[in-house]
Amino acid sequence: MTDRNEQWLNDLLRLAEEDGGGPKTEKQARILEAAIEIFADKGFAAASTSEIAIKAGVAEGTIFRHYKTKKDLLLSIAGPIAVKLAAPFLVRDFAKMLELPYERVDDFFRAVAKDRFGFARQHLKLLRILVHEVPFQPELLAQVKELFENHVFRRMEKAILHFQAQGQLIEAPPWRIMRSTVSMVVGMIITHLLILPDETVGEDEEIDRTIDILMYGLAGRPE
Repeated sequence: MTDRNEQWLNDLLRLAEEDGGGPKTEKQARILEAAIEIFADKGFAAASTSEIAIKAGVAEGTIFRHYKTKKDLLLSIAGPIAVKLAAPFLVRDFAKMLELPYERVDDFFRAVAKDRFGFARQHLKLLRILVHEVPFQPELLAQVKELFENHVFRRMEKAILHFQAQGQLIEAPPWRIMRSTVSMVVGMIITHLLILPDETVGEDEEIDRTIDILMYGLAGRPE
């Protein structure tokens, strides 16, 4: 395992233990690591438990002793990613970002985009699993929706209202401004890291272009 995979695997094992599942065995750790690799590379539908078992160095029956179905194995990985790893990060570090004294709203949006870009790059394989599976797994979709509504929206709303009061944002419901912002930033990250990873445009330039379009539209800055 790489150090990065090791950290994620440790986080997943810790979160599973906190959920009341008890400490995980070495075999379970190998199963999770193999499942992350295969789900990320092939997607849930194309992956097989036999393939995961071979990669993990365990019998296929061992997987089913710990996880009733392949979907249970997916949820044991993706659920904690979507809810318990992202939420504490947002509560702790992202909240600090919102308290920084940004004078311009475009600087604030740029800082948020850069922060999320770095987070996505650091956890690329697990991000790929979420992107692949959230639209097709109702349980995961519900978890992501809860995370957004209860953690992301409440913190972003405060910043949006602040910049609206300064006249730097249009008068519109905060959720509408946030939806546009999230759509553009998440779309940028997914396109840059997953869809067109070989593009020569640098990360900073990609962020600047996206924020420019977000703030001034496709018609460009006013004269």
